[in-house]
Amino acid sequence: MIETLKTLWDTVFLPLLDIGILAFLIYKTYELLLVTNALPVLRGLLFLGGLYLLAFVLGLSTLRWILSFLAPGLVLGVFVIFQPELRRIFTRLGQGQVFGLGARRYSLDIDAVLNAMEVLSAARRGALIVLSRSMSLRNVIETGIRLDAELSSSLLITIFGHDTPLHDGAVVIEKGRVVAAACFLPLSEQPQARRAFGARHRAALGLAEQSDAVVLVVSEETGALSLAYESKLLYDLSPEELRAVLAGLLGLPRERTRIEQGEGV
Repeated sequence: MIETLKTLWDTVFLPLLDIGILAFLIYKTYELLLVTNALPVLRGLLFLGGLYLLAFVLGLSTLRWILSFLAPGLVLGVFVIFQPELRRIFTRLGQGQVFGLGARRYSLDIDAVLNAMEVLSAARRGALIVLSRSMSLRNVIETGIRLDAELSSSLLITIFGHDTPLHDGAVVIEKGRVVAAACFLPLSEQPQARRAFGARHRAALGLAEQSDAVVLVVSEETGALSLAYESKLLYDLSPEELRAVLAGLLGLPRERTRIEQGEGV
């Protein structure tokens, strides 16, 4: 009986477990590449690998020599150019987010944030609001002034509605509380963002490139409401559209209005 069970384990259950774990890892890796926008990097590396294999099979010695000569520089270039994406990947790995270990339920008074943004938009007052999710924003919080205050529309309007020392920079909201204000965010270096947007939108996109935070922006020039997440920027949303996107990103109850999120910037 024991021998039969051992044989069954070795020939059936163990291979199934092996295949299941491998399939799960492949799926999670692909999911991580999509979230961090690192999929083009993988496609480029696969193309070069395929080109080298073709040169090897067909005996194209010159092409093989060129690819072998360029390979170390190309690998180094990938690490330099895609440093933000790689940092996000390893940060997610370190915090256990790849396997869902770092997930937590999000608690946020979305109405307080959206009401404040509508008031600031009508008054043409710029605002930058960071909604923390799973990844730590300690480095960002340390650049500002700690508040640890209860979230309310009045507080956000007070911070951004007047030319106080806290007006410049971003407010960081974590676990439903305003933890810091006047925080500095990294600026995005995407060419399209540099041409089309000012410092606030580039800062929102910059943090969205380096973390899983959701960043809300009120334009001082036009009053447009925008949202940045996962290296994307959704510009000039209506309050209903903004609420729908936030509901999906933060796991909050959805309203009737939905929009297609598209590719963003």
